[in-house]
Amino acid sequence: MKCFISFFLKLILLFPFLIQANPLNLKGQLWLSTLTNNDIPTGQSAYESTMGYIPTLSLFKELSDNQLVDMEWAYRLDRTYSGDSLLYYNESHHRYWVRYSSEKLEARLGLQKIVFGPSFVLRSLSWFDTIDLRDPTGQTDGVEAFRLRWFPSNSLSLWSWAINNNQDTLSYGSRVELSNSAGEWGLTYHQDPSKSPQPIGQIGISGSHSRLAIDYRYDGWIGFWNESALISSDGSDIIMATVGADYTLPIANGLLVMAEYMSISNKSDSDELSQSYTALMASMPLGMVHQLMFISQFDLEENRSYNYLRWNSTYDHYSLNFILSINQKRADYNEDLPRSLVGFGTGLQFMFIYNH
Repeated sequence: MKCFISFFLKLILLFPFLIQANPLNLKGQLWLSTLTNNDIPTGQSAYESTMGYIPTLSLFKELSDNQLVDMEWAYRLDRTYSGDSLLYYNESHHRYWVRYSSEKLEARLGLQKIVFGPSFVLRSLSWFDTIDLRDPTGQTDGVEAFRLRWFPSNSLSLWSWAINNNQDTLSYGSRVELSNSAGEWGLTYHQDPSKSPQPIGQIGISGSHSRLAIDYRYDGWIGFWNESALISSDGSDIIMATVGADYTLPIANGLLVMAEYMSISNKSDSDELSQSYTALMASMPLGMVHQLMFISQFDLEENRSYNYLRWNSTYDHYSLNFILSINQKRADYNEDLPRSLVGFGTGLQFMFIYNH
């Protein structure tokens, strides 16, 4: 918590200095969505609508010798309605950070996005983000953190971070990225003393633990990547591994096809559980404005499939998204489920996104 109090003090000190140098830049993203499907919870409307807006304020000041100080603040407002009944409501900070950067160094403090790893759908290294390729907005939650990146050469970068969670517990980690003729390599370590449960990619974990991961990507005749992670705690060892490949077929304007496979092994003192998933994606531009994308994901252990087809038309400031999804019905699960229509049955959705 002390580091974030320090952040606000620095923000107050820097604000008059920055605002004098450059005017505020205001941008934002607005989205409106309506959805219906054939798997409606009892007593709920067959139509679900969502509206959201993220206004973002930013400013910067250029210093000497290619140095820069900038800052950003964003606030997220979104509501979901089932018919005319409020189903979900959120008002929260989306981003607030201040950053210093130069040719060799970047330091950023505040609520920010931390993303790494080459996978697209089955992401073993989705440690601090909520990115979902099926979400047309492209938004992700952030973490309160101090992150430092150092670039000693064009082929090497060193990361380190300290992250504050909701219980004011600091976790910390580091990452090395190396790029050479053989591909792009990454080595990541994170130590988390928090006792609270938290999601990590496809799984959840609770209690103090450490994470160690290696990732690799090669771009040549085909694209190929791997993410492998070991998550160790007092009660279990979880091994997650993702392999994937993509290739662009010379069809029309180019048909990108991608496949990923993930395996998860959870070993405890008394038991061992395993899970495996596959994901297939195909994407093709149709002219300068339109694009068609299909994603199919399979849970091999539970014999479940999730399918997603999107046609989107992107213009200078807005996009139109038409989505067909075919998923498992609620009756296929033996657990408490969210009331939202998203992710169940066969559904149709339209989403309008405006960026300014």
